[in-house]
Amino acid sequence: MNKKRIVTGDRPTGRLHIGHYFGSLKNRVKMQESGDYDPYILVADVQALTDNFNNPEKVRKNVREVVMDYLSVGIDPKKTTIYIQSMIPETAELTVFYSNLVTIARLERNPTVKTEIAQKREVFGESVTYGFLGYPVSQAADITVMDGKVIPVGEDQLPLIEQCREIVRKFNSIYGEVLTEPEAVLSKEKRVRGLDGNEKMGKSLGNAIYLSDSEEEVNKKVMSAVTDPGRIKKDDPGNPDICMVSYYHKLFSEEEACKTICKECRAGERGCVGCKKELAKMINATLEPIRERRKYYEEHPELVDEILRKGTEKARETAKETMKKVKKAMMLDYFE
Repeated sequence: MNKKRIVTGDRPTGRLHIGHYFGSLKNRVKMQESGDYDPYILVADVQALTDNFNNPEKVRKNVREVVMDYLSVGIDPKKTTIYIQSMIPETAELTVFYSNLVTIARLERNPTVKTEIAQKREVFGESVTYGFLGYPVSQAADITVMDGKVIPVGEDQLPLIEQCREIVRKFNSIYGEVLTEPEAVLSKEKRVRGLDGNEKMGKSLGNAIYLSDSEEEVNKKVMSAVTDPGRIKKDDPGNPDICMVSYYHKLFSEEEACKTICKECRAGERGCVGCKKELAKMINATLEPIRERRKYYEEHPELVDEILRKGTEKARETAKETMKKVKKAMMLDYFE
């Protein structure tokens, strides 16, 4: 049976948090273990530089951090190809070819790009770089250079995949049926909110629990989680619908336990401090085996480097095969 090629990735701008875990990592492990797919995961260091161009040390350091997070949650390098984006020069070459097929106006209309530009005003001010505006083009190259067929994404990323599909259609209409349009597969998981109730979880907001956080760090962070502001005393009736502790219990606790927690909260029978301690215990139980696996790789960085080297070598060979077909179609195979 031919396995469908999956291409996914993350920007190495920091350690991965529980939002990544519930949003994509668990799904990647599940798809990896199904036997139906051929997963490729890129560490998108080039894309990370689009808004960290003045801090390359941060990006370089976090490449290994992100890979250790992958390995700690169960991504198996024997089943999943993990590689570094910048080490695949064919991707950059294909990006240049694609740049002739996309207008600036089309990039500016991309909803995902518009949203991210608004979020990065502190980096760019009013002047957005060419690299940031054009990253959907390089992302299309990332996907197609690896002959990606299935792209698991959140709803907010759909415009990027549609732009990739448009580029593929345009390329094929000019040069022949060379490339395959990738299919976006929507993740069932919603974006995990921050401890402060913010819709986004992230380092800059200080509202994230990281997969590598210690037990003490988790305890401290959970105790800072936002609860019902209208609940003053322990036995006051609470509203779990606006409480982040209740929200996280739904992620980490069993369904029946969550029902009991909400019922006791509404009746004023459950104190916030005790509820937070119970939640912290549940989170730590989930993270403990992840921490243990991560610790192993932290103590053996040479293994991480070897996994990246082998994965990148394999990805490079895949990219070379794609570019042979692309250059032949574009009549750029001068000495073949």
